[in-house]
Amino acid sequence: MPVLGHRDRCTRRNLSPQDKRVPWPVVPDPSLSIKPDERELEHRLEQHRAELTGFCYRMLASPFEAEDAVQETFVRAWRGYDQFEGRAALRSWLYRIATNVCLDALSERERRVRPMDLGPVWNPDGPIGRTLPETTWIEPMPDGLVAPPEGDPAEVVVSRETIRLAFVAALQHLPPRQRAVLILSEVLRWKASEVAELLDTSVASVNSALQRARATLAASGVSSTDPLPAVDESQRELLARYVEAFERYDMEALTSLIHEDATQSMPPYELWLSGRENILSWWVGPGAGCRGSRVIPTSAANGLPAFGQYKPSESGSGYDPWALQVLEIADRRLVELTFFLDTERLFPLFGLPARLES
Repeated sequence: MPVLGHRDRCTRRNLSPQDKRVPWPVVPDPSLSIKPDERELEHRLEQHRAELTGFCYRMLASPFEAEDAVQETFVRAWRGYDQFEGRAALRSWLYRIATNVCLDALSERERRVRPMDLGPVWNPDGPIGRTLPETTWIEPMPDGLVAPPEGDPAEVVVSRETIRLAFVAALQHLPPRQRAVLILSEVLRWKASEVAELLDTSVASVNSALQRARATLAASGVSSTDPLPAVDESQRELLARYVEAFERYDMEALTSLIHEDATQSMPPYELWLSGRENILSWWVGPGAGCRGSRVIPTSAANGLPAFGQYKPSESGSGYDPWALQVLEIADRRLVELTFFLDTERLFPLFGLPARLES
């Protein structure tokens, strides 16, 4: 069997294969009744990688766990193909396996969160709080891994809108099976009968789970249909002004760019701040080490603009990686700034250099 993964740095998790625990649907697909050769089967599976990665990311809230889950899905599909015999559309069969892989993974750990899920807002003059393990946090996903630019434009828009950090965070509040029902129904637009068949349950159970899931999301104030603002010329100008002001550490200029009710968080720290005054107070106080940073653009994360931040190196030469900044814009101002500090894993994922020279 060929290697189907495409990033060697990701560590496979040892997920036990259980994809046969529910019966496969009986919608015939004659073209798949004969097992193709290795190269052809690999090609067929790879055609579904991006959408399966998006599905697993919404379920698991980690790009690394999502890739592991997709790889495990392909391994199980490869091993079980002789029994598959074209009794279902390949796509449906892969989603059945991927759903079981994700449910297996979620049965063994707590849900991932954002800092604001853990407690009240922090004082900018107080302690920064603990650092918690990476398994605690919702992690950012490069848009290109779930919504390739060459895909259908409408599908690309939906993929980007439904990996927003706020939406993924709200999904984590749902029990795993409810989460799967909502994603399959609301994001992928499967019929209730199709979801029921995949989960080996009744249509009534699917509709009940979907109703409860929608109520939970409504209470959080997010929806799968919330649109992302298009990145137009005014937004690009705003981001350019932000980068320039941040590199100068010009608090006056930054004041004009950040919304008065903006929030900032900085995983893996528990710290999160609310309000422009508190954010800037922290930047010139405990966060003053960011002065003199370089900030460079990278691929979008979770449908939002993202930048790599590099702080002046303590060696006195060049710049060392500090944060992946993911920025949300509304009303022509920055309304949320999330600085992900796990640069050792995230910078390679987003194609950012390991450090910058002077």
